[in-house]
Amino acid sequence: MKLPQLEKLVVSALEDIKGKDIEVINTAKLTPLFERIIIASGDSNRQVRSLANNVEEKVREAGGEILSTEGEDGGEWVLVDLGDIVVHVMQPAIRSYYNLEELWSAKGPARVRKAATASA
Repeated sequence: MKLPQLEKLVVSALEDIKGKDIEVINTAKLTPLFERIIIASGDSNRQVRSLANNVEEKVREAGGEILSTEGEDGGEWVLVDLGDIVVHVMQPAIRSYYNLEELWSAKGPARVRKAATASA
Protein backbone atom coordinates (compact mmCIF):
# COMPACT_ATOMS: atom_id res chain seq x y z
CA MET A 1 0.00 0.00 0.00
CA LYS A 2 1.34 3.43 -0.91
CA LEU A 3 2.06 5.97 1.81
CA PRO A 4 -0.73 8.47 0.93
CA GLN A 5 -3.32 5.67 0.92
CA LEU A 6 -2.09 4.27 4.23
CA GLU A 7 -2.04 7.74 5.81
CA LYS A 8 -5.61 8.44 4.68
CA LEU A 9 -6.74 5.02 5.92
CA VAL A 10 -5.22 5.55 9.37
CA VAL A 11 -6.70 9.04 9.78
CA SER A 12 -10.10 7.75 8.67
CA ALA A 13 -9.91 4.83 11.13
CA LEU A 14 -9.11 7.26 13.95
CA GLU A 15 -11.94 9.59 12.96
CA ASP A 16 -14.38 6.64 12.86
CA ILE A 17 -13.95 6.11 16.61
CA LYS A 18 -13.96 9.86 17.39
CA GLY A 19 -10.22 10.27 17.84
CA LYS A 20 -9.35 13.83 18.84
CA ASP A 21 -6.60 16.25 17.83
CA ILE A 22 -5.26 14.03 15.05
CA GLU A 23 -1.85 15.23 13.86
CA VAL A 24 0.17 13.93 10.92
CA ILE A 25 3.89 14.75 11.10
CA ASN A 26 6.28 14.21 8.19
CA THR A 27 9.47 12.60 9.51
CA ALA A 28 10.92 11.49 6.16
CA LYS A 29 13.93 13.83 6.39
CA LEU A 30 14.61 13.07 10.05
CA THR A 31 14.83 9.30 10.20
CA PRO A 32 15.09 6.40 7.77
CA LEU A 33 12.90 4.30 10.08
CA PHE A 34 9.49 5.72 9.11
CA GLU A 35 7.93 8.43 6.96
CA ARG A 36 5.11 9.70 9.18
CA ILE A 37 3.99 9.86 12.78
CA ILE A 38 0.26 10.09 13.37
CA ILE A 39 -0.82 11.13 16.85
CA ALA A 40 -4.38 11.07 18.19
CA SER A 41 -6.05 11.37 21.58
CA GLY A 42 -8.72 9.25 23.22
CA ASP A 43 -10.60 10.18 26.38
CA SER A 44 -10.28 6.87 28.23
CA ASN A 45 -8.29 3.63 28.31
CA ARG A 46 -11.13 1.93 26.49
CA GLN A 47 -11.27 4.55 23.72
CA VAL A 48 -7.48 4.57 23.27
CA ARG A 49 -7.50 0.78 22.85
CA SER A 50 -10.52 0.98 20.50
CA LEU A 51 -8.83 3.60 18.34
CA ALA A 52 -5.67 1.50 18.02
CA ASN A 53 -7.68 -1.66 17.34
CA ASN A 54 -9.69 0.11 14.63
CA VAL A 55 -6.48 1.25 12.94
CA GLU A 56 -5.18 -2.33 13.00
CA GLU A 57 -8.45 -3.74 11.69
CA LYS A 58 -8.77 -1.24 8.81
CA VAL A 59 -5.13 -1.70 7.78
CA ARG A 60 -5.50 -5.51 7.76
CA GLU A 61 -8.75 -5.28 5.77
CA ALA A 62 -6.94 -3.15 3.17
CA GLY A 63 -4.14 -5.71 2.90
CA GLY A 64 -1.61 -3.79 4.98
CA GLU A 65 0.74 -5.18 7.59
CA ILE A 66 0.97 -4.35 11.28
CA LEU A 67 4.58 -4.81 12.40
CA SER A 68 3.84 -4.49 16.11
CA THR A 69 1.55 -2.99 18.71
CA GLU A 70 2.59 -1.86 22.19
CA GLY A 71 0.73 -0.56 25.24
CA GLU A 72 -2.61 -2.30 24.77
CA ASP A 73 -2.65 -3.58 28.34
CA GLY A 74 -2.51 -0.15 29.96
CA GLY A 75 -4.49 1.80 27.42
CA GLU A 76 -2.95 5.16 28.28
CA TRP A 77 -0.63 5.12 25.23
CA VAL A 78 -0.87 2.58 22.43
CA LEU A 79 1.68 2.54 19.63
CA VAL A 80 0.87 0.84 16.31
CA ASP A 81 3.87 0.31 14.01
CA LEU A 82 2.85 0.09 10.35
CA GLY A 83 6.37 0.39 8.96
CA ASP A 84 6.20 3.69 7.05
CA ILE A 85 3.78 5.12 9.62
CA VAL A 86 3.93 4.94 13.41
CA VAL A 87 0.61 5.67 15.11
CA HIS A 88 0.52 6.96 18.70
CA VAL A 89 -2.89 6.94 20.42
CA MET A 90 -2.74 8.59 23.82
CA GLN A 91 -4.86 9.97 26.59
CA PRO A 92 -4.62 13.79 26.73
CA ALA A 93 -2.57 13.94 29.97
CA ILE A 94 -0.01 11.46 28.61
CA ARG A 95 0.10 13.26 25.26
CA SER A 96 0.65 16.60 26.98
CA TYR A 97 3.39 15.18 29.20
CA TYR A 98 5.41 13.54 26.41
CA ASN A 99 4.56 16.22 23.81
CA LEU A 100 5.72 14.24 20.78
CA GLU A 101 4.65 17.03 18.44
CA GLU A 102 7.17 19.40 19.99
CA LEU A 103 9.84 16.73 20.16
CA TRP A 104 9.62 16.07 16.42
CA SER A 105 9.01 19.69 15.40
CA ALA A 106 12.08 20.79 17.36
CA LYS A 107 14.08 18.80 14.83
CA GLY A 108 12.28 20.52 11.99
CA PRO A 109 9.69 18.18 10.45
CA ALA A 110 7.05 19.78 8.31
CA ARG A 111 3.54 18.91 9.38
CA VAL A 112 1.76 17.34 6.48
CA ARG A 113 -1.60 18.52 7.75
CA LYS A 114 -3.76 18.75 10.79
CA ALA A 115 -6.49 16.23 10.16
CA ALA A 116 -10.07 17.31 10.70
CA THR A 117 -11.73 15.27 13.43
CA ALA A 118 -15.19 13.83 13.14
CA SER A 119 -16.52 16.42 15.59
CA ALA A 120 -15.31 19.34 13.47
